[in-house]
Parts: sequence; structure tokens; C-alpha cells
Amino acid sequence: MTAGVYTTDTSPEAQAVQLECLRRMTPQDRIRQMCAMSRQVRNMALDAIRRRHPDLDESEVQLLFIELTYGKPLADDVRRWKAERLA
Repeated sequence: MTAGVYTTDTSPEAQAVQLECLRRMTPQDRIRQMCAMSRQVRNMALDAIRRRHPDLDESEVQLLFIELTYGKPLADDVRRWKAERLA
């Protein structure tokens, strides 16, 4: 990868415009944008799980997301915590 090249599917002109827009943003706006994009990606992942597993209820969808994102040990810990809380 060439120094300064961040993507292979964006023209150098478009990348320059994107970088200029980012440079003009305040730190608060950058954080706001990052949070919005993170939410969007998380929602897309949850929607994909729902499509692949239409039989799962929302709690199981969330647990599968945790398992796929953070690993089975954490998902199992959350399952145990939820079971203890309901007992």
C-alpha cells in the first residue's frame, strides 16, 4: 500500500474531498460521526443475524451478536448472568 492511500476503491480526487471534509469537522463532530457510523454497522450486523436466524428471539439475537463480535466465553458469561438474574 502506498503511503497516504487508504482505500483502493476511491479515486484520489474523491479521497482528497473526503479528507478535507474531515479536517473541517470539529472534534465533537468527528466523534458524533464515528458514533453514528458505529451504530449503523452494529445495526447492519444485527439485521444480518435476524435474516440468517429468523427463529431467534431478540435476546438470542443479541447474544449471538456478542458471541460473534466478542467471543463465546463472554457470550456464555452473559447467558449465565441473565439466567441468574431471572432465577
